[in-house]
Amino acid sequence: MIRYVLRRIVLMFFVLFVILTICFVLVKLLPVVDAQQFGKDMNLILQRREALGYNKPILVQYGIFLKKSVFGGDWGISEALYRGQDVWTIFVSKIPATLLVNLYSMLFSVPLGLILGIYAALKKNKWQDYTISTVVMVFISVPSYVYALLVQYVLCFQLKLFPLQMKSGTDWFSWEMFLSVIPPCLSLGFSSVASLARYTRAELAEVLTSDFMLLAKAKGLTRTQATMRHALRNSMVPVFPIILGNFVGILSGSLIIEKIFGIPGVGQLYVNSITALDYNFFMLLSAFYTLVGLVSGIVVDISYGLIDPRIRMGER
Repeated sequence: MIRYVLRRIVLMFFVLFVILTICFVLVKLLPVVDAQQFGKDMNLILQRREALGYNKPILVQYGIFLKKSVFGGDWGISEALYRGQDVWTIFVSKIPATLLVNLYSMLFSVPLGLILGIYAALKKNKWQDYTISTVVMVFISVPSYVYALLVQYVLCFQLKLFPLQMKSGTDWFSWEMFLSVIPPCLSLGFSSVASLARYTRAELAEVLTSDFMLLAKAKGLTRTQATMRHALRNSMVPVFPIILGNFVGILSGSLIIEKIFGIPGVGQLYVNSITALDYNFFMLLSAFYTLVGLVSGIVVDISYGLIDPRIRMGER
């Protein structure tokens, strides 16, 4: 297991290096915004560009980028969105809003998805199963931004239960903040509920018809006891990694949701950095989202062995 994890970590950094290299080259192919338009901040931005070697060959610039940003932690200053301010400082200040929305979405979607999936499996081939399966397929097929518009129109505009935009400020755990994040959490969580319910239903329905379940009932266990002690544990082996994968899916899907609901998080910052040609923000956020995806892949693979000791990673 240790050898497997170390090999995956090495491959993870290699993939991260390749993706950052591609992003860096593509950014350098784009036009550089004229520093004259920055007014009083022009001299500061020109000094930073000089330190990053903007007037040097691209290989030299890439070496400076690796030394200063990747290994040194200096990702430069913002040239458009937060002119003259440190990119890393702004990025850190945006993380709490994104994490708050994504964690609330997981707290809403995971229990509901598991409950619906378990209930549908226990009622297999009955009207409850057909109803849940139909609703699940509809919810999976619809993108999250469609839910966002519906939630805004019905719950926020018509019924006026929640505000249209997320509350500003840093009082993350106040009641007003909680109410303001419910609409984006619902928009992000619907598709996760549907996918989790579908996988749970499929795995549990298969386990319930296994031979060891018949043996458990033959030994005197009731259907509920056999389900709780044996079926759920075995069916969760492939389902739990899906929960981790859904977290990453929600994190990447929040790019558009943050824009719609005015969430001051890294998702909206990423979108704005692309439209504003703020390349320093783009490079930092590209590294962040790439690293999140790669780390989650390793965590998902390792979780199989932790959930079920019979599984050994890296075995031939």
